[in-house]
Amino acid sequence: MEKLKMHSIDVVEDNLAKLADLFPDCITETRDENGNIARGVDFDHFRQAFSSRIVEGPQERYQLNWPGKREALLTANAPIAKTLRPCREESVDFDTTKNLYIEGDNLDALKLLQETYLGKVKMIYIDPPYNTGKDFIYEDDFAEDKDAYFERSMQVDEEGNRLVANSESNGRFHSDWLRFIYSRIKLSWNLLADDGIIAVTIDDGEVFQFGKVLDEIFGPGNRLACAPWLSEASGGKEKSGLRTGHEYLLLYFKRSSESISQEERSTGELNLRDSAGPYRKGRELMKWGGTSLRSDRPNQFYPLQAPDGTHALPYRNDGKEGHWRWGKENPEILKAFLGQEIFHWEKRPFDDSKTVNGETERWVPYEKIRDIKKSVGWSTWLDKYGTNADATRELKDLFGFKPFDTPKPTSLINWVISLHGDDDCIVVDYFSGSASTAHAVLKANADDHGTRKFIMIQLPELCPDESPAQKAGYKTIADIGKERIRRAGQKVKEEAGLNGVNLDIGFRVLKIDSSNMKDVYYSPDTAEQASLLDQIGNVKEDRTPEDLLFQVMLDWGVDLSLPIMRQQWIMDNGQWTISEPGATEDIGTESSAGTFEVFFVDENALACCFDDGVSEDLIKELAKRQPLRAVFRDSGFASDDAKINAEQIFKQMSPGTEVRSI
Repeated sequence: MEKLKMHSIDVVEDNLAKLADLFPDCITETRDENGNIARGVDFDHFRQAFSSRIVEGPQERYQLNWPGKREALLTANAPIAKTLRPCREESVDFDTTKNLYIEGDNLDALKLLQETYLGKVKMIYIDPPYNTGKDFIYEDDFAEDKDAYFERSMQVDEEGNRLVANSESNGRFHSDWLRFIYSRIKLSWNLLADDGIIAVTIDDGEVFQFGKVLDEIFGPGNRLACAPWLSEASGGKEKSGLRTGHEYLLLYFKRSSESISQEERSTGELNLRDSAGPYRKGRELMKWGGTSLRSDRPNQFYPLQAPDGTHALPYRNDGKEGHWRWGKENPEILKAFLGQEIFHWEKRPFDDSKTVNGETERWVPYEKIRDIKKSVGWSTWLDKYGTNADATRELKDLFGFKPFDTPKPTSLINWVISLHGDDDCIVVDYFSGSASTAHAVLKANADDHGTRKFIMIQLPELCPDESPAQKAGYKTIADIGKERIRRAGQKVKEEAGLNGVNLDIGFRVLKIDSSNMKDVYYSPDTAEQASLLDQIGNVKEDRTPEDLLFQVMLDWGVDLSLPIMRQQWIMDNGQWTISEPGATEDIGTESSAGTFEVFFVDENALACCFDDGVSEDLIKELAKRQPLRAVFRDSGFASDDAKINAEQIFKQMSPGTEVRSI
């Protein structure tokens, strides 16, 4: 029976597979650093395929480079043996919510999400450390080789974080920050859908470098805007004689900008009426400006019937022959020719009492505007979407004090969310901080009845000693974020009234930890003979069946927000007694003889049983449900025969089921 790999995606292997599809002759076999046969790229062949486009090593080129860039790319591509462990007690509506809160290093989280959310995220908003010289960045170890990095990823970090100060006295001040950012943006690109958008708030300290990173990964042609945001209403702090009261919002799309929405603006009061209903006067049909003479558009000089039955021609104010803005083939003009009341008409005199054809005035047509709103492109001058002071007030309204130093206003993030026309999308923020983005998503859904889902990611960074947050009992920044979502969810739902009845204000808390599997699972050939008896069970002793379920979901790319049903199956006198769906509270983590715990994800998308003593009877009963996927523990079968026959039973009873073990 094939085993699940139980580690994050290996981006290098994935890229090799893609390259093999396009250039199969460029893929060869060679020996890796350990002497094992492995696939590799024959760069001599590859160079020949692009012989006229090769840029040689010393040749000048336009590029962004810094010490550590290569290592940052290698680290982004390297797999890790970590998992996400569910934490029901810190969650809200765990079994029904579609929202996720992931606690841990965001580089690890982005790697773990690659399989499940590849190309599925429509919006990423991040507010990363600004590299002011006082920030902390994550200490990614770029010196390790791939195997050492993978091995270290299986170990629990006892300190709980990897934050280091990045002061301006550091000789690699910009380089360290760039390599910290680069690997995370690289992984972000994979998660975004083709019409997905990434939005980044940053100040002038790193905006130019960050823009170049985004240009490299997303392409300069996919830049939507570098929009200034008024962050300080008072004008900001003085710096070298100037006051800087703004920050920047960098906006990029992945491949397509077709899903970018437009701003709805009021067209004004409809203060006039005709037989078709209310309207207001719009633009006149006369063309004005440098090309407004009849000779400029001869075919747009034609008569229209005025209200008094006379023929109106496009004469300018100075009495010269002009032309209409629309030609005869325009649909609105065709309607006017058919006698429909398309235009609002007014008489206007010529300048300086001129007369044309014996008349001192003529009829002038105007468009009739019947829509209360119109769609226009968004302005990128962001001076009406909240300030840092507004963000602080929002936190104080929820907590009664300021538990977090650098929040962003939900009105700014709501504007970002509104840029994408999909109101049933996934929004990700992997520098979640005080969870302003989650708050903004809840407000957006309440406002327009959307069903957006959020994924917040935050390192459990310790709150400073003697800070207001620590004194109030919040140990980490993640604790502040989770509590904000709880409080904001209740507030938004109450304010929404009847519109908030079906609002999803819950979230599943998932915490990054070392793999549920013992080391022998990944390197069975290296296990010492003396410890083989101890390794018969390859799952760590402190892990629960639900822990295993979520690592299986990660490995198989199953949506982590899908509903989970946990059942108790009891064999009694040859008959199965199965608990009612959803009756999970009284099911323990250990099963007695003849009693099994069975998980179903999204009804039949995935079925799992991680107990010992799995018999052919249980396998047959499970196969009757015809799940798309089924997973068992490799050591959990009642006998060798049951293990061997499991795949055959599914082939006969549910041929569409993929069967795996861990």
